[in-house]
Amino acid sequence: MGNAIAEGPFASKTLWASGRLSHWLFALTAHAGKRPPAMTDISFDSDLLRLLSERGHLHQITDPGALDALAKKEVVTGYVGFDPTAPSLHIGNLASIMLLRRLQQAGHRPIVIMGGGTAKVGDPSGKDETRQLLTEERLAANIAGIKGSFERILRFDDSETGAILIDNDDWLSELGYIELLRSVGPHFTLNRMLTFDSVKLRLDREQPLSFLEFNYMIMQAYDFLVLARDYNCRLQLGGSDQWGNIVNGIELNRRIDGREVYGFTAPLITRADGAKMGKSVDGAIWLNEDQLPAYDFWQYWRNTDDRDVGKFLRLFTDLPLDEIARLEALEGAEINAAKVVLANEVTALVRGLEAAKAAEATASETFAGGGAGEDLPTLSVGAEGLRVGAALTQLGFAASNGEAKRKLAEGAVKLEGETVTDPGLVISPSQGTTLKLSLGKKRHAIIAF
Repeated sequence: MGNAIAEGPFASKTLWASGRLSHWLFALTAHAGKRPPAMTDISFDSDLLRLLSERGHLHQITDPGALDALAKKEVVTGYVGFDPTAPSLHIGNLASIMLLRRLQQAGHRPIVIMGGGTAKVGDPSGKDETRQLLTEERLAANIAGIKGSFERILRFDDSETGAILIDNDDWLSELGYIELLRSVGPHFTLNRMLTFDSVKLRLDREQPLSFLEFNYMIMQAYDFLVLARDYNCRLQLGGSDQWGNIVNGIELNRRIDGREVYGFTAPLITRADGAKMGKSVDGAIWLNEDQLPAYDFWQYWRNTDDRDVGKFLRLFTDLPLDEIARLEALEGAEINAAKVVLANEVTALVRGLEAAKAAEATASETFAGGGAGEDLPTLSVGAEGLRVGAALTQLGFAASNGEAKRKLAEGAVKLEGETVTDPGLVISPSQGTTLKLSLGKKRHAIIAF
């Protein structure tokens, strides 16, 4: 790439010397809600940006040259926000958590923001309709459930690079409305806010956008202002859908305090089939054990498309890049060994090493030996037994009785290896014995007396 000056709302200037980036000035304008072009083929000097780039996390940076220099010179504090809209995060959130892990691995300090305040409003980004408002009690319960997801992945201690977890409700709920309007409101114009994807998409589709949601971007920008003041936080990271919100925070810091802060976004992670990360045909792939058994979590990664193995190993594991290159080069049936490595590594990271070992052992016994591994989901029934359709719904194999009947009619259900089609069949194992119930080739459970 040669020297270039790009025109338009995101004017950028690059100066290159011997293939190395020497300067990059990224100008934020009144049209900052629009997306700049993604960045490719940029070399970095800092461990932080080099690590993020090599592992496939890089999509956009507001000022790559300045951030690269800062990260090479001192410990940078960066944050990612997570709104507690459910009792667990899912693997769609894992990409953002890995940004914080890479930040810490490179010798910097991560901050996890629990959006107890912003979740009371709801982020309209990527949504076609208004989010359901959650009660204070539900938000508190969700935050309690989510906190554990970070403890395995990040290191929390009092060191210079130890992770910090904060709830933005601590300051957002203390703000008076008039105070917010007077201190922050003058720095946001309707003209600019209407250009942001999160707003424009709704309006273009003639879908309702509440005044409550309209304020979300202001609240998130205020988060960055508070964190910069109180924690010397210089960097906000997030998915590409958060670009507009991140830019708002950068601009607010500049306008109010004259402080230079930075934004970094990762690309939207999709599977080779085009589906968005985070869900399967059976529902969300939750990080918490109480929302999804470790075996099902492991199995999701084991079933990765051949084309995604290398990408997911780089994004979601700490395996050396040369080992990843070797694994993704495997072909035919040998690629399955790489998928087992992927499943083990991600499960160990999120659920712990023992959970990964148990899940792999269960898979081996279930598929290779035709048995029923100990880590399979278990459903206990009484002496009267349980109809097979009810068993499917209670196990989460079917979302409704109607779906259970359809699966049975399709011949997709087996009991101890024998196809079952009668929804009225009662599963009644003898006392002290178990039966294996299967849906297709990949979903199995134990029915116990």
